[in-house]
Amino acid sequence: MKIAVSGKGGVGKTTMTAWLGDYLARQGHNVWLVDADTALSLGQACGLSAAEMPIALSQRPELVQERIRPAGQGGMMMLNPHVSDLPEILSAPLEVCGPPLGDKPVGEKRLLVMGAVTSANGGCACEASALLKALLAHLVLERNDWVLVDMEAGVEHLGRGTVAHVDHLLVVSEPSMRSLQTAEQVSRMAADLGLKKQTLILNRATAEQAANLPALEHLPERRVALPVVDQLSAKQLHSASVLGLDQDAQNRLDDFMADLLRQLEQ
Repeated sequence: MKIAVSGKGGVGKTTMTAWLGDYLARQGHNVWLVDADTALSLGQACGLSAAEMPIALSQRPELVQERIRPAGQGGMMMLNPHVSDLPEILSAPLEVCGPPLGDKPVGEKRLLVMGAVTSANGGCACEASALLKALLAHLVLERNDWVLVDMEAGVEHLGRGTVAHVDHLLVVSEPSMRSLQTAEQVSRMAADLGLKKQTLILNRATAEQAANLPALEHLPERRVALPVVDQLSAKQLHSASVLGLDQDAQNRLDDFMADLLRQLEQ
């Protein structure tokens, strides 16, 4: 299954991606976690140090040129660049935090960092953007592994040709008007591109708040609330990782992820 995760900055979408990826790997699945957010925090959330972080594709101009304008093509831009080898070249392994869930051994998790498609020097970013989209399309369309894409507040990275093949969009939001309005905008944009299967993930919401959301027309109809993990706030005072929680918190998250995946498969 291929899942995109989006929402306003700071609402917990990167945490959600890291938790879901680890749960899937503990079930025995191989999982690609793709950081397509300019904040570039998914690796840290998964426990990587700065030294272990893979270099973002957008920060590899020589590779972008090699694939987009290869020698012998007269400087013409390749619309379908060769990217099938890039996930392994550009990614870094991630530790699976916990024992297997079931009879299968734990799967493999790998992090791929896309980076921003804008040019730091103010020039054209179309070449990097084209390669980013081609790489994402390869992961979504041609790989049989699970793919989780941590997006910005939007679906621009996916592009029209790829977004229709994503199986599901998780829109993460807090119970605040600004956050929910961003969620509504993301949901509408994705639906316009053909991504109709969507779920609203409410973070840091009480049962009363979850039951009484404002009537915003384009919010996803399917809605679930993340369990409150009190330990996380204390942990993040001294660690960027959101993994490695105590057993009680982990059990509640595992139950949530199992229920969420059952709903996504319906």
